[in-house]
Amino acid sequence: MILKSQLETILNENIRGYFPTTGKLQTESGKSYFLKSGSPSRIYQCEANGLNELRKANAIGVAEVIAATDTFILTKFIERGSCRTDFHADFGRQFATMHRYQSEHFGFFEDNFIGANPQLNCATDDEKNNWPAFYFNKRLLYQFKLAEQNGYVSSRLRQHFSILESKIERILEGSEEAPTLLHGDLWPGNYISNEQGSVVLIDPAVYYGHREADLAMTKLFGGFSPAFYAAYQEENPLPDGWQYRENIYKLYHLLNHLNLFGRSYLPEVESMVFS
Repeated sequence: MILKSQLETILNENIRGYFPTTGKLQTESGKSYFLKSGSPSRIYQCEANGLNELRKANAIGVAEVIAATDTFILTKFIERGSCRTDFHADFGRQFATMHRYQSEHFGFFEDNFIGANPQLNCATDDEKNNWPAFYFNKRLLYQFKLAEQNGYVSSRLRQHFSILESKIERILEGSEEAPTLLHGDLWPGNYISNEQGSVVLIDPAVYYGHREADLAMTKLFGGFSPAFYAAYQEENPLPDGWQYRENIYKLYHLLNHLNLFGRSYLPEVESMVFS
């Protein structure tokens, strides 16, 4: 009841119905919103800040935030529709355009979340302008230490991860670009085709980094058509060698999934680190 009263104050009208399976909230005037709520956590405000950051690029559809607190995030509801025939090509071009939105430094003004795990974004002075240092320390090393705490790291994996650390600058050599706005967690569950058949991004893990990291995540579980990648390359071509660097960016998300969901992801993590 407290939440309902709070939401009605924010919306300045009464709530007519709420449908938990879809998160859809309807008001008496017929407007629809999406509500995600739960125990107190920074995750809701971080999600709102990420969505608002993506909207700054003015390049692609992004869920519109109405309000966020430590117990909920409220956005405009996105009615799902069928993808237009040119949906994937448009998506690729728009995503490539979003990746032209840049910052002076790597990271973000706050740490946020990648799934339920923390994602460290507050760069040290040594990391703000050094992508290999930022990526290794704030992405790979953090998740690796979490995997150690969770009991997933063998002595062999630890040894090879140390070797990886010594090679990180060479692996990422050739990808030097200005810090770029990233969705951070783009897989098929984190975009929607709206009623007009256009893409809308949801559930980001925003930070400023190298765009190859965003695209590598799209390859991890599939769901993105060749037209998406072809249009992206036409609009904003990737630096040479991106195929070689793809696995180092996949590794972050595999480590995160290992820490979130358990040992079923360990063989893939070991395969990438040992190779």
